[in-house]
Amino acid sequence: MDVMGDKATLFETGRFVHPSGPDEVGEVAEDAAEEVRQRLAAESGDVEAMSVLGAMLLRRGDLDGAEPHLRAATAAGDRAAANNLGVLLHQRGYADEAAGWWRIAAVAGSAAAAHALGRHHRERGDEPAAEYWLRQAAEQGHALGAYALADLLEHRGEAGAERWMRSAAERGHREAAYRLARALDRRAAPEGGAGADDGVVATEETEQWYRQAAARGHRRAALHLGAILEKRGELKEAGRWYLTSAKDGEARAACALGFLLRDAGDTESAAVWWLRAAQDGDGNAANALGALHAERGEPQTAERWYRAAMDAGDDNGAYNLGLLCAEQGRTAQAEQWYRRAAYAGHREAANALAILLLQVGDTAGAEPWFSKAAEAGSVDAAFNLGILFAGRGEETVALRWYERAAAAGHTEAALQVGIARLRDGDEQEAERHLRCAAGCGSAEAAYRLATVLDARRPPEPAHELGESVHEKSECEEWYERAASQGHRRAQVRVGMLAAARGDVVEAARWYREAAEAGSRNGAFNLGLLLAREGSEPEAAVWWTRAADAGHGRAALRLALVYARRGELAEGQRWADRAVSLGPVEVAERAARLRDALRQELSA
Repeated sequence: MDVMGDKATLFETGRFVHPSGPDEVGEVAEDAAEEVRQRLAAESGDVEAMSVLGAMLLRRGDLDGAEPHLRAATAAGDRAAANNLGVLLHQRGYADEAAGWWRIAAVAGSAAAAHALGRHHRERGDEPAAEYWLRQAAEQGHALGAYALADLLEHRGEAGAERWMRSAAERGHREAAYRLARALDRRAAPEGGAGADDGVVATEETEQWYRQAAARGHRRAALHLGAILEKRGELKEAGRWYLTSAKDGEARAACALGFLLRDAGDTESAAVWWLRAAQDGDGNAANALGALHAERGEPQTAERWYRAAMDAGDDNGAYNLGLLCAEQGRTAQAEQWYRRAAYAGHREAANALAILLLQVGDTAGAEPWFSKAAEAGSVDAAFNLGILFAGRGEETVALRWYERAAAAGHTEAALQVGIARLRDGDEQEAERHLRCAAGCGSAEAAYRLATVLDARRPPEPAHELGESVHEKSECEEWYERAASQGHRRAQVRVGMLAAARGDVVEAARWYREAAEAGSRNGAFNLGLLLAREGSEPEAAVWWTRAADAGHGRAALRLALVYARRGELAEGQRWADRAVSLGPVEVAERAARLRDALRQELSA
């Protein structure tokens, strides 16, 4: 029970509880002795003792015992007693009579009574009267009055709310400190954005108020403080605040603590906290448990938790159910769950639904879902729309969607924009997008960027004694990056650059890597390198692989090898193959060789 009299601060230490230890027993004995002293003084006519005794009994819940003492002290003009008599009458359900005594105390200068009277008027919808009395309390430095005034002004959208919220927070009001921090968060967030716990870096002042509220036991403040610290990388302290908040019953903190523990490798402890949060109705925790059981190969348990998430109002539950069904080949059920989540506004579910429809040939049904997901901010959906329109030959529309996805950081979209700009002759824009995609790990973008840079590279200078001077250029670095990522054409190009430098071993390594990955040019070039080194039999093996893959020059080389060996029929066969494969100059040479071999065979 809150006792609001001026002298009541003497009795707001929480000592009036059942003893549980030796120290507390001592305190209770002391309080009992104090009550006896006050009672004796009150019986002798001491007004202050009557007021204090009444407050003590009121705090203990002895309304019948407190009332006569408070009435006697009030009649003698004690404003604290008048305030506490109002509290007592309010507890008994006599709100109007309580307000009368609060008014008397407030007029006499009691800030606590002014606060109580202000709240009384607000509960009855009389906001002007409420503001008047709450302002009286706030201006006297009453923390509860300042908070209640700030709440009223904020509710009405009037200026001054933050000033009084700050005043209450500075006087130790934990809810005021929390709400002040939230207000600062919202101000720091971009328009329509979220607060510090959702991506905006908190200011030092915001963190200070969260910390003050959390230290006073505000569980949501502890949650937000944990989020701020986690984003800053201070995981140990973040975990402590999450734990504090979770123990106080904040499900979101329990869920966040679970993710922190999972990231630290303690999946078992994470599951314990997720379970606690999920049982308290946290959909995100239920989804996390579902994902955990899905990873363990327990689809039935996973499905149960995804359904629990859905029941908690989390659309991710339906989306995850769709993913689970899709993995199991239950396409009809997957579509059902994707649709449910998509209709609820889940953009990734809309994108997944569109992909599912596209896979079964329903292009017309897929397009609107891709559009809906893209308009809602799904980068993957924007990219998929680009693919869809490109497949129809609508390159302009496709490019628009690729550019949108690229602007949001989609690597493959940036590559497609780069390719389109190259096709249009806009080399500068092409290079910008290719650099973006290559920097994000696209091997194809790295290769194409290298070719752009290679085309504008000046001839290498020669040493004054005629020896080639070589410094690795930027284009070579991009070729090598693409090659190291398994890009076959880049591997061939790196091999050619190494061969040009005279590094036969390095050239052979890259040619072989490309050839073994299926590159016919790599196989052909490796054959050339081996032939020059005197290993024609091995070279023929690689040329055969290249020719079988459609390489005309490799077929011509084989024809020449077999002709020199005297195997004319086999040479003629490869010459025929080279004629059919081309290109033109190869086909012409192969035709002459074939005719010569035919004459030799018929002679």
